Amino acid sequence: MKEQFYNFIKELQDTITSKIEAVDGKATFHQDEWHRKEGGGGFSRVIQDGNVFEKGGVSISAVHGPLPKAMQSYFKVDDVDFYATGLSLVIHPENPLVPTVHANFRYFEMYDKSGTIVDSWFGGGLDLTPYYLFEEDARHFHQVCKSVCDRYEVADYQLFKKRCDEYFHNTHREEARGIGGLFYDYCRKSEQFSMKDWLAFQKDMANHFLDAYIPIVEKRKDLPFTAEQREWQEIRRGRYVEFNLVHDKGTLFGLKTNGRIESILMSLPPHVQWVYDHNPAAGSEEEKLLKVLKEPVDWV
Repeated sequence: MKEQFYNFIKELQDTITSKIEAVDGKATFHQDEWHRKEGGGGFSRVIQDGNVFEKGGVSISAVHGPLPKAMQSYFKVDDVDFYATGLSLVIHPENPLVPTVHANFRYFEMYDKSGTIVDSWFGGGLDLTPYYLFEEDARHFHQVCKSVCDRYEVADYQLFKKRCDEYFHNTHREEARGIGGLFYDYCRKSEQFSMKDWLAFQKDMANHFLDAYIPIVEKRKDLPFTAEQREWQEIRRGRYVEFNLVHDKGTLFGLKTNGRIESILMSLPPHVQWVYDHNPAAGSEEEKLLKVLKEPVDWV
């Protein structure tokens, strides 16, 4: 299973980065190969200063070895070994009318000291973070997610959407990071479903990431924007950074397992602002976005 999924995400990385480069028309991805001394490594690809994309990263990794003590407590297990592989991406466009997007598709195994698998699961999802709300874009993104889920008995769109709304939430701000998508984790075999069932859904959803995101980019990337809209984008990016550094479990896992710092933090945008006690004008487009972030919406 782990070899099959790793081979899939290697091909997926090529597909996604090629499409992103084609849409941008200027910048290309730079690739770094990195190695983890405890076992494994990965390939980080980063694009910067393009026509469309200010910064983006599409990385794959496969790491293994003894599970660190801190993560043993987190997973509530004893001394075990682990293998984790996945693709993670974040794309930050320059135009504030184009949303940021994040996606992650991963697979995890745990072993006893004899090397026998004692647990395994899939996890992942994708979510959209707009700076200005275009409801048709939100509906499109969620419709792609729902259409994939509806093809599989293992997948429950409403449940995965709810988990996404709950997870990508800045509790200290009492607002969502964005307008959501899907989030699922600890997807294990059961009496009803096999790991092959979960693999089929995981691959299909990952293969439809571009269908969910690129049409939105194409529609918005050439729209004119103002310096004030750009400032709002940078303020909202600050909330994105807050979530990733305060709440995100993937960031925690990477840091606790001695992952590569540059790859873990590639999700952070290049230009960010923290403005003291900033509040948008009543009735503005900025306030319209905040109202949606305070209360999740059923987009489809």
